[in-house]
Amino acid sequence: MNMRDFTTDHDWLSINTATIRRQQGHEVPLTRIIDQCAAHGVRAISPWRDQVAAAGLGAVARQLRALGMGLSGYCRGGFFPAVDPAGLQAALDDNRRAIDEAKALDAPCLVLVTGSLPGALNGAPAHKSLERVRAQVHDGIAASLEYARQVGMPLAIEPLHPMQAADRACINTLEQALDLCDALDPQRSGALGVALDVYHVWWDPKLRQQIARAGAERLLACHVCDWLTPTRDLLSDRGMMGDGVVELRKIRSWVEDAGFRGFSEVEIFSQSDWWQRSGDEVLATCIARHRTCV
Repeated sequence: MNMRDFTTDHDWLSINTATIRRQQGHEVPLTRIIDQCAAHGVRAISPWRDQVAAAGLGAVARQLRALGMGLSGYCRGGFFPAVDPAGLQAALDDNRRAIDEAKALDAPCLVLVTGSLPGALNGAPAHKSLERVRAQVHDGIAASLEYARQVGMPLAIEPLHPMQAADRACINTLEQALDLCDALDPQRSGALGVALDVYHVWWDPKLRQQIARAGAERLLACHVCDWLTPTRDLLSDRGMMGDGVVELRKIRSWVEDAGFRGFSEVEIFSQSDWWQRSGDEVLATCIARHRTCV
């Protein structure tokens, strides 16, 4: 399959709103981010739930419709593990709300960051059993998938780099994510798939094989940025495309060979660099690098 030509326009560029949620060191409202993206001819975004909540779900939906903009995904559901039944139920309830929000915004999928050891994000893990939390993730996705099917909202499991296995996601390879998909959606119905973020999976020696395994039915979202050397902060020092070591065009060729024809969603957390710049500068750079590097 021939790769799409991104060199002459940015029709298939989406901006994850984390990329410009901080501008010149300051938090920026989602409504302003949407207007900035529209001014740069960006056709799609992927907003975060806290930003949507601050702006108002209805107001965001109306603004997007008025500007003719769509979504490439919605961030995020997940974080299923808990220490007791009440915590597990609270996670399911929150994921149901996330599904409803994604539906209201006409998102193509709800991205799931699965979660891991309860309490680890705060430096106090309740236990050390990855086996236990992976079982809870399986059960949590199974329960959420039932409701997601009813309302027609595909769920996209996002495997995170192993450096975040303890606190943010116990699903760390594309193979693990696809094993969950096959277990819970063996008919490959399109209701359950993956969000492929190159920052988290570029290093995987099985990446090409697993992308082919996923196919168009499972590849629901594709996130791009770059891996810097050295990386100064493992969470918030992602690189702009072309500034690091990821073979972005090669990975896109694998993804498109597998049948993906969606947006390339730029998702950059950059406390010391891009979040210190103006939104217009970041967006202009995203557009230029999308043409030359992705």
